[in-house]
Amino acid sequence: MSSSGDWISTSMPYLTPRRSGDAWAAEAGAKGRSGTQRIVHAGEVPAPSVVAELFGIVDGEPVVVRRRVIELDGEPSELTDTYYPASIARGSRLAGTAKIRGGAVTLLAELGYTGVRVREDVTARMPGPEDRQALRMAADEPVLSLTRVTLDGEDRPIQVDLITMPSHRQRLRYEIRIG
Repeated sequence: MSSSGDWISTSMPYLTPRRSGDAWAAEAGAKGRSGTQRIVHAGEVPAPSVVAELFGIVDGEPVVVRRRVIELDGEPSELTDTYYPASIARGSRLAGTAKIRGGAVTLLAELGYTGVRVREDVTARMPGPEDRQALRMAADEPVLSLTRVTLDGEDRPIQVDLITMPSHRQRLRYEIRIG
């Protein structure tokens, strides 16, 4: 958290498998806050165009999605839709609404899929009515849209996250090791 009270978000805790626990709850708890998430939908869906392009598949091809509302101290702080190729996630716990011990990244590793590289793109936009309502925002407040693609050792995409955050409540932090 910054001195102004905004949340400082970093992707690192969400990229590696954990033995147990929820990465979001642990990160928020370490800062004296309460981090929870609600899974509002999970299962197979036709791939939206942006997801199909990132996975290198045909629009509408089946993928598995987990849609979540991420909350900080009981207030919605982001909307996260996480997509997986159906060939990886079909029939697994990724396709269900139950919490996954250690998180989805841990389950992916157990299934034999480990991310070694991540690509993130961040844009700003005005939210649509559904995003505004879900995030409890005023009509004139923009959101940040973060698109994260996790690639395995063969450079194949194994996970795509589409994340929407109220821009006035977030600061994104990137730390890059050189060399």
